[in-house]
Amino acid sequence: MSQRSGPPPIVFILLFLGLLGGGYWWFFMRNPTSTPTTTTTQPENNSPGGTTTTGTFPLPTTVASGTTVKIDGSTSMVTINQNLKNAFEKQFPGTKVEAVGNGTDKGIQDLLAGKVDIAAASRPLTAQEQSQGLKAVTVTQDAIALIVGKANPFNRGLTSSQIADIFQGKINNWSAVGGPSATIRVINRPAISGTHQTFKELVLKGANFGTTPNITTLPQDATTPLVQALKKDGIGYATFAQVANQQTVRVVAIEGLTPEAASYPYKRSLYYVYKDPASAGVQAFLGYATSPQGQQTLTLGN
Repeated sequence: MSQRSGPPPIVFILLFLGLLGGGYWWFFMRNPTSTPTTTTTQPENNSPGGTTTTGTFPLPTTVASGTTVKIDGSTSMVTINQNLKNAFEKQFPGTKVEAVGNGTDKGIQDLLAGKVDIAAASRPLTAQEQSQGLKAVTVTQDAIALIVGKANPFNRGLTSSQIADIFQGKINNWSAVGGPSATIRVINRPAISGTHQTFKELVLKGANFGTTPNITTLPQDATTPLVQALKKDGIGYATFAQVANQQTVRVVAIEGLTPEAASYPYKRSLYYVYKDPASAGVQAFLGYATSPQGQQTLTLGN
């Protein structure tokens, strides 16, 4: 009787191992849910001097009663803070927003110290501030206005170079820019002011303010004392929103342009700064502030 021929047992063993390996690959390697995934975070939008995020948080539908949000920072944003406070508290009964304006640097210091929840800033964050876990949300665009007292006989415009020379002490008489023969009293904001820092970058191109006797630096960053100090011979600067409807000052045109013009040279962004990760209250307030609904309230009362 002849013996039946067939493949040796080793062939079946190899075939079995091959099928086993193929099954492992199919169920564990090919299936994306069975292997760890890596999520790549897109870089945030860059702005001059700092990184900001825009529209980071959604508009809240409800906010827990008893939620309190504390804000300190830029005096340029006092009106914005107040308008958003009123609208937010009305929209979400039982919430409370406490807002003061002691200058951008003070607001950021208090944020880092845990004394406030949000810092209002009229300048971008520095790299050092970002490294400490701070992030910024752009709230709106603003313009820095050059102002003189309503009683000042100088009623012409100035060039950018003339303004730089005035605030550096190189021009100290109104007659040098087409005005009467009288000393120009320069009223400067303190260095803690975000508007001071922005003016230094935009107008002086990073150079220092002058130290001549006709230049006075205010001890506090506040617009009302600055306006009062102008009188008949002074010049100063402020966020346009704060002086647009002032009856005692006049805005000086720059290169023939006033702050309402699209190509006005001294424009900047205003920010709300928070420490990452943001609390539920901060997320709710920032979501409201950057929403179309919140944006409509920014200039109410100006």
